[in-house]
Amino acid sequence: MRMTNFSPVRSYRRWLDDHRLLVWQTVIILIVLALSAGLALVSSLTLAAVIFAVPFLVAGVAFLQQRPYMGLILLIAGSLLFPLELIYEIGLTAIIVLGLTALWLFDMIVIKRKATLLKSPAIPPLLAFLGITILAFLNGQIPWYPVDPAPMDGQVGAILILLVVVSAFMLAAHQIKDVVWLKWMVFLFLGLGVVFIAASLIPQLRNIVIRFLPPQVTSGSMFWTWMITLAFSQAVFNKKLSNPVRAGLGLIVLTILYVALIPARAWISGWLPPLISLFVIMWIGLPRQAVYATLVGGAVLLTQVQNLLDNLIYVGDNSYSEVTRLEAWRIIAQIVKVNPILGVGPANYSYYTPLFPILGWYVQFNSHNNYVDIVAQTGILGLICIIWFIWAIMKVAWRVRKMVPEGGFEQAYVYGVIGGIVATFAAGMLGDWFLPYVYNATIRSLRTSVMPWLFMGGLLALEQILLQRQKSSDQSLLSGK
Repeated sequence: MRMTNFSPVRSYRRWLDDHRLLVWQTVIILIVLALSAGLALVSSLTLAAVIFAVPFLVAGVAFLQQRPYMGLILLIAGSLLFPLELIYEIGLTAIIVLGLTALWLFDMIVIKRKATLLKSPAIPPLLAFLGITILAFLNGQIPWYPVDPAPMDGQVGAILILLVVVSAFMLAAHQIKDVVWLKWMVFLFLGLGVVFIAASLIPQLRNIVIRFLPPQVTSGSMFWTWMITLAFSQAVFNKKLSNPVRAGLGLIVLTILYVALIPARAWISGWLPPLISLFVIMWIGLPRQAVYATLVGGAVLLTQVQNLLDNLIYVGDNSYSEVTRLEAWRIIAQIVKVNPILGVGPANYSYYTPLFPILGWYVQFNSHNNYVDIVAQTGILGLICIIWFIWAIMKVAWRVRKMVPEGGFEQAYVYGVIGGIVATFAAGMLGDWFLPYVYNATIRSLRTSVMPWLFMGGLLALEQILLQRQKSSDQSLLSGK
């Protein structure tokens, strides 16, 4: 008699295939119930309000499961428009990103049973950085100094910030399957950003924005950097846009430059990264004009260097800030000497700084520098990972630059992202802009710091779209023969 080959795992997989919709419905209900219980515990929402919200949450999760790319649209809109922090210590942006990531992983691992990542050189350094950060966290529990390290919520918060930006990058890279959704992301970001730009010029509107919209948006260097980057690249290189739209985008660029260089010139992080981005984009897409601009700019620097220093660099308290930052970096280097390979752990160095006086004061302080923060928290290994990522993402960008058709959205997007990448990681020298420090910019500044990671992830998605387009074209040619 022939024996039936019975496998519990095979039966389980067959059952999942037959009941995929039921599984999703069950998971959605459980997620919503868990979120509802959490909201009821950590916020002032009444039970009645939570019960009222449950059907909408169920519908929302089901909708995002069917259309995951809409989650990225929700992320941009929620980060820029809604000041509500559902769980104040975590922040709305982090909650949205982590929720979307959970849905993506569940769909990939449980439903599709195919856990695959893009084969891109930009992904391994980020995964390695996450791994190094976990090792640094464990290493940070060692009593390196005779004082307590950062509280556990601070250490976990620092890890969470990294997890959020990496997750945002991965979501954009894996869930954007059509250029139309990249367009939605770019023009939604630019459209909503116009509100904040107008508020910087109109006092009456500024009062409304301050009252009803998130305050972290206008104080984030990445918001202004990527606004001017995407507006400039689309205005100049996307010839498929109508002339009025291109003129409007140009007006955005000019307005940001005015605000950054005139009324807000004391804030170097507000004008230097955007100028770096414009400079890079011009050299890539408009090399002849870039030569003229460089010659003119160089002449101005040589002849007006003192005036520029007095009116742009050493404005307000920038001179004092320069002195204190350099001293802070020197002291943090001393702190990290106990373990330069892995640092002293996420968030811990702030609690060791009072042991080392800064300008005679025994106080807690931060570095206001992404790279110093990375070395202090994750050591040389962490710094190697971020440098590796910068090299890898630029390699991808340069490769995609040669793949895009001329004169359209894709070319403008790639040129903009290249300029944005250089500006973003240059801005890291001026503050904790691309990876917020938990005790300085805090996790709530992810509202703007997450944007470069989304658009860099979109670059990987665009590469896959172009490769698939080329593959389809090749197949059509073969079938035509």
